[in-house]
Amino acid sequence: ELLPHPAYSPDLAYCDYFLFPNLKKWFEGKRFTIRKQLIAETEAYFEKLDKSYYSDGLKKLENLWIKYIELKGDC
Repeated sequence: ELLPHPAYSPDLAYCDYFLFPNLKKWFEGKRFTIRKQLIAETEAYFEKLDKSYYSDGLKKLENLWIKYIELKGDC
């Protein structure tokens, strides 16, 4: 199904909507001295998530986009 895409809005950035807030919490207080540590920790975080995390997050984002479009960007 093809949905109309809302106008650009930083409030609707899909990565910040459901991916990064929890990742930021996961990294809170952690420090990495080499890049490989950061990459390994990031991969471990995403591997532990159930597939439903992604599908639920995308569904919520889709609903938010629909609401945004219906309100013509006046959220």
